[in-house]
Amino acid sequence: MVKIRMRREGKKQHPIYKLVATDSRSPRDGGYLEALGQYDPHTNPITLVLKEPRIEYWLKNGAQPTDTVRSLLRRTGFWLHWTLLRQGKDEATVKSVMERWQMQQVEKPKREADRKARRSERKKKAAAPAAEAPAVAPAEVPADAPAQTAAETPVVAA
Repeated sequence: MVKIRMRREGKKQHPIYKLVATDSRSPRDGGYLEALGQYDPHTNPITLVLKEPRIEYWLKNGAQPTDTVRSLLRRTGFWLHWTLLRQGKDEATVKSVMERWQMQQVEKPKREADRKARRSERKKKAAAPAAEAPAVAPAEVPADAPAQTAAETPVVAA
């Protein structure tokens, strides 16, 4: 079975990965059929270069991406494009969905920043009442309350 997976390259403590099509039985850094892209996780934002026509070719011929490669393909929007093509959508539909996805990706950092701000505000509000709450004082027994009987008194065994 052909897999699309990552092959580790680069220096010590600074790996760079090559996306490759390879036989599933071959070792991680062993031989491969074709290089399909490159992934550098140390840049901000990450650098991901894909040969999309070749990836599409391998997927059409039955290659299975690993979970990590699939998540990288989702990040670029290629996996959405591939899924729509597999479902038999026409080019106009695919194009409109991809444009909408691109717009959502532009707004994504703002949405995440807003979500973090709301979360920190909730944490501050939850912490404020807990800090202001006085310690619970022991319950006082009213003067007119009946005294405990011997049966009600707890017995401590020594």
